Amino acid sequence: MDAELYRLAEEVGRSLQEAGWMLATAESCTGGWIAQAVTAVSGSSAWFERGFVAYSNAAKRELLGVRESTLADHGAVSEPTVREMAEKALERSHAQVAVAVSGIAGPTGGTPAKPVGMVCIAWAVRGRPTRAQTRYFSGNREAVRRQAVQAALEGVVRCARGIE
Repeated sequence: MDAELYRLAEEVGRSLQEAGWMLATAESCTGGWIAQAVTAVSGSSAWFERGFVAYSNAAKRELLGVRESTLADHGAVSEPTVREMAEKALERSHAQVAVAVSGIAGPTGGTPAKPVGMVCIAWAVRGRPTRAQTRYFSGNREAVRRQAVQAALEGVVRCARGIE
Protein backbone atom coordinates (compact mmCIF):
# COMPACT_ATOMS: atom_id res chain seq x y z
CA MET A 1 0.00 0.00 0.00
CA ASP A 2 1.26 3.45 -0.75
CA ALA A 3 2.31 5.73 2.08
CA GLU A 4 -0.32 8.38 1.38
CA LEU A 5 -3.25 5.96 1.59
CA TYR A 6 -1.76 4.37 4.71
CA ARG A 7 -1.47 7.79 6.38
CA LEU A 8 -5.04 8.55 5.41
CA ALA A 9 -6.25 5.20 6.76
CA GLU A 10 -4.51 5.98 10.06
CA GLU A 11 -6.30 9.35 10.11
CA VAL A 12 -9.61 7.55 9.48
CA GLY A 13 -8.88 5.33 12.47
CA ARG A 14 -8.02 8.22 14.77
CA SER A 15 -11.12 10.16 13.70
CA LEU A 16 -13.41 7.18 14.19
CA GLN A 17 -11.93 6.34 17.58
CA GLU A 18 -12.34 9.95 18.73
CA ALA A 19 -16.00 9.80 17.67
CA GLY A 20 -16.47 6.36 19.23
CA TRP A 21 -17.61 5.02 15.84
CA MET A 22 -17.08 2.00 13.68
CA LEU A 23 -16.98 1.92 9.88
CA ALA A 24 -18.67 -0.30 7.31
CA THR A 25 -17.87 -0.24 3.60
CA ALA A 26 -19.94 -1.12 0.53
CA GLU A 27 -17.71 -1.29 -2.52
CA SER A 28 -18.21 -1.93 -6.19
CA CYS A 29 -15.50 -0.52 -8.48
CA THR A 30 -12.92 -0.40 -5.67
CA GLY A 31 -13.34 -4.13 -5.10
CA GLY A 32 -12.54 -4.08 -1.39
CA TRP A 33 -9.64 -1.64 -1.63
CA ILE A 34 -11.17 0.69 0.97
CA ALA A 35 -11.48 -2.21 3.42
CA GLN A 36 -7.94 -3.33 2.58
CA ALA A 37 -6.61 0.19 3.18
CA VAL A 38 -8.15 0.51 6.63
CA THR A 39 -7.29 -3.03 7.73
CA ALA A 40 -3.64 -2.42 6.83
CA VAL A 41 -3.56 -0.30 9.99
CA SER A 42 -2.74 -2.29 13.10
CA GLY A 43 -5.59 -2.17 15.61
CA SER A 44 -8.22 -1.37 12.98
CA SER A 45 -10.52 -4.00 14.48
CA ALA A 46 -11.33 -1.33 17.08
CA TRP A 47 -12.95 0.86 14.41
CA PHE A 48 -13.58 -1.20 11.25
CA GLU A 49 -16.73 -3.29 11.58
CA ARG A 50 -17.25 -4.95 8.17
CA GLY A 51 -17.08 -4.58 4.43
CA PHE A 52 -19.30 -5.60 1.57
CA VAL A 53 -17.94 -6.08 -1.95
CA ALA A 54 -21.00 -5.90 -4.20
CA TYR A 55 -19.59 -5.76 -7.70
CA SER A 56 -22.54 -7.07 -9.69
CA ASN A 57 -26.06 -5.70 -9.62
CA ALA A 58 -27.20 -9.06 -8.21
CA ALA A 59 -24.74 -8.65 -5.32
CA LYS A 60 -25.96 -5.11 -4.71
CA ARG A 61 -29.50 -6.47 -4.43
CA GLU A 62 -28.72 -9.65 -2.50
CA LEU A 63 -25.97 -8.51 -0.11
CA LEU A 64 -27.14 -4.98 0.52
CA GLY A 65 -30.80 -4.87 -0.45
CA VAL A 66 -30.48 -2.20 -3.12
CA ARG A 67 -33.86 -2.01 -4.83
CA GLU A 68 -34.19 -3.37 -8.35
CA SER A 69 -36.10 -0.22 -9.26
CA THR A 70 -33.16 1.97 -8.20
CA LEU A 71 -30.78 -0.03 -10.38
CA ALA A 72 -33.22 -0.06 -13.30
CA ASP A 73 -34.05 3.65 -13.09
CA HIS A 74 -30.59 5.05 -12.33
CA GLY A 75 -28.01 2.33 -13.00
CA ALA A 76 -25.32 0.91 -10.76
CA VAL A 77 -23.17 4.02 -11.15
CA SER A 78 -25.45 6.68 -9.72
CA GLU A 79 -25.93 8.68 -6.57
CA PRO A 80 -29.28 6.99 -5.78
CA THR A 81 -27.58 3.58 -5.93
CA VAL A 82 -24.61 4.50 -3.74
CA ARG A 83 -26.94 6.20 -1.26
CA GLU A 84 -28.85 2.94 -0.92
CA MET A 85 -25.62 0.95 -0.74
CA ALA A 86 -24.34 3.11 2.14
CA GLU A 87 -27.67 3.14 3.98
CA LYS A 88 -28.09 -0.62 3.64
CA ALA A 89 -24.51 -1.27 4.75
CA LEU A 90 -25.29 0.78 7.85
CA GLU A 91 -28.52 -1.15 8.43
CA ARG A 92 -26.74 -4.50 8.02
CA SER A 93 -23.87 -3.69 10.36
CA HIS A 94 -23.13 -2.40 13.84
CA ALA A 95 -21.25 0.60 12.41
CA GLN A 96 -22.15 4.25 12.91
CA VAL A 97 -20.83 5.34 9.50
CA ALA A 98 -20.75 3.63 6.12
CA VAL A 99 -19.16 4.58 2.83
CA ALA A 100 -20.23 3.23 -0.55
CA VAL A 101 -18.54 3.49 -3.95
CA SER A 102 -19.63 2.57 -7.47
CA GLY A 103 -17.99 3.74 -10.66
CA ILE A 104 -16.55 3.12 -14.08
CA ALA A 105 -12.83 2.52 -13.65
CA GLY A 106 -12.23 1.62 -17.30
CA PRO A 107 -10.68 1.20 -19.67
CA THR A 108 -14.02 -0.14 -20.99
CA GLY A 109 -17.58 0.41 -19.85
CA GLY A 110 -17.85 4.15 -20.29
CA THR A 111 -20.60 5.92 -22.20
CA PRO A 112 -21.12 9.59 -23.11
CA ALA A 113 -23.51 9.90 -20.14
CA LYS A 114 -21.28 7.92 -17.77
CA PRO A 115 -17.67 8.18 -18.91
CA VAL A 116 -14.69 6.20 -17.68
CA GLY A 117 -13.52 7.84 -14.47
CA MET A 118 -17.02 8.64 -13.18
CA VAL A 119 -17.35 7.47 -9.57
CA CYS A 120 -20.27 7.95 -7.19
CA ILE A 121 -19.55 7.93 -3.46
CA ALA A 122 -21.97 8.11 -0.54
CA TRP A 123 -21.55 8.40 3.21
CA ALA A 124 -24.29 7.37 5.62
CA VAL A 125 -24.12 8.28 9.31
CA ARG A 126 -26.69 7.10 11.83
CA GLY A 127 -29.07 9.94 12.59
CA ARG A 128 -27.87 12.19 9.76
CA PRO A 129 -28.90 12.63 6.13
CA THR A 130 -26.92 10.52 3.69
CA ARG A 131 -24.52 12.53 1.55
CA ALA A 132 -23.48 11.57 -1.98
CA GLN A 133 -21.32 13.04 -4.70
CA THR A 134 -20.20 12.21 -8.21
CA ARG A 135 -16.55 12.65 -9.04
CA TYR A 136 -14.68 12.41 -12.33
CA PHE A 137 -11.20 10.97 -11.97
CA SER A 138 -8.52 10.67 -14.64
CA GLY A 139 -5.88 8.12 -15.44
CA ASN A 140 -5.86 4.40 -15.96
CA ARG A 141 -8.02 1.86 -14.12
CA GLU A 142 -5.68 1.68 -11.13
CA ALA A 143 -5.48 5.48 -10.87
CA VAL A 144 -9.27 5.90 -10.98
CA ARG A 145 -9.76 3.24 -8.32
CA ARG A 146 -7.06 4.70 -6.06
CA GLN A 147 -8.51 8.21 -6.32
CA ALA A 148 -11.94 6.77 -5.42
CA VAL A 149 -10.47 5.08 -2.33
CA GLN A 150 -8.79 8.31 -1.29
CA ALA A 151 -11.95 10.39 -1.76
CA ALA A 152 -14.02 7.83 0.14
CA LEU A 153 -11.63 7.81 3.09
CA GLU A 154 -11.34 11.61 3.16
CA GLY A 155 -15.14 11.75 3.38
CA VAL A 156 -15.17 9.31 6.30
CA VAL A 157 -12.77 11.60 8.18
CA ARG A 158 -15.06 14.59 7.50
CA CYS A 159 -18.09 12.64 8.71
CA ALA A 160 -16.39 11.48 11.90
CA ARG A 161 -15.22 15.00 12.66
CA GLY A 162 -18.67 16.44 12.02
CA ILE A 163 -17.41 18.59 9.16
CA GLU A 164 -20.05 17.22 6.76
